[in-house]
Amino acid sequence: MIQKQKTLEYKGHIVFEKITMSYFHRMPKQFQHNEACFMFINEGEFSVRTPSEFLSFKKGKCLLAKCFDYFFETNKSQRASSEFVDIVGVLLYPEIIQDLFQYDVFSTQIQSSYNIKQIQLNGLLDAFKNSITILLDTPELADEEIIKTKLKEFVLLVSKTQNSATLDFLSSLFCHKKTEFKATIENNLYSNLTINEYAHLCNMSLSTFKRKFQEVYLESPKKHISNRKLLKASEMLKTDTYRVSEIAYDCGFESVSTFNRAFKKHFKKSPSHFKLN
Repeated sequence: MIQKQKTLEYKGHIVFEKITMSYFHRMPKQFQHNEACFMFINEGEFSVRTPSEFLSFKKGKCLLAKCFDYFFETNKSQRASSEFVDIVGVLLYPEIIQDLFQYDVFSTQIQSSYNIKQIQLNGLLDAFKNSITILLDTPELADEEIIKTKLKEFVLLVSKTQNSATLDFLSSLFCHKKTEFKATIENNLYSNLTINEYAHLCNMSLSTFKRKFQEVYLESPKKHISNRKLLKASEMLKTDTYRVSEIAYDCGFESVSTFNRAFKKHFKKSPSHFKLN
C-alpha cells in the first residue's frame, strides 16, 4: 500500500514524514505511541471516520487529529480523483512536547470541541510544509537542533492559526473528547463497517464490544445492525426518490447483490418487488 516513505526522527520518534500510497478502501490509524498528528494533503482525496464524525479531505486541506481510534476511508469518486494519496505529516508526542516546552501536557485537562478537524492550508502553513519537505528530501541537513526548532515552530504556528494560547493548545491536543458507546453505534449505523471495525472504533476488543452491545441493545450486533439497515431500506423503497442501488449503498451494504439477498431473506420478497407493491 505504501509506495514511498521518508521520515525524520527526534529522540527516537518519527516526527516528520512524507508518505505516498496507493488507494485503499479502509484502514485504521496505526499509532506508534500516544501521538497527535497533523497532515498536509498534497495529492488525492480520502475521508476520516471517527466515533462521532465523518469528514472528507483533499488537496489544499489539512487534518489535525488527537490520539484516538479512527479510520481512513475512500469511496469510488475519491479513488478516481488521482492515482495515489500523498501526505506530509507532523507527529507530536507528550514526552517530546515536555522536552521542547518544559511543560507537562497532562498537568491540566483542557477540553476542546473536536477530536479531529479540517484546516484550510494558508500561506504560513504552506511555507512550513515546503521547508519540511526540503528536510525530508535532504535528511543530511536535518540535524537534531534543526528538527527541534522546526517542531517548536510548528506548534507555535498551528496554535496561532487556531487562535489558542500555546500551552492551552498543547493540553487540549492530548485530551480527546469521549463519545458514548451508543452514540458511536448510531453515528455509524449506516456505514459498511464490520463488527470487528465497530469494536475498533469503540476502542474495545471484539468480545468486550459484543458484550456491551448486548447490554445496550438487548440483541447481537450483527442482528440489530442488519435489521436497522433493512428497516431504513424498506422506508426508502416506499418512495420514488431512490433507485435500489442507491438505497443499498446509502444503507451501508457492501454491494447491491448483498443487499438483495439480505432484504429478500428478511421481507420474503426482493427490493424491486417490495418497491412495486
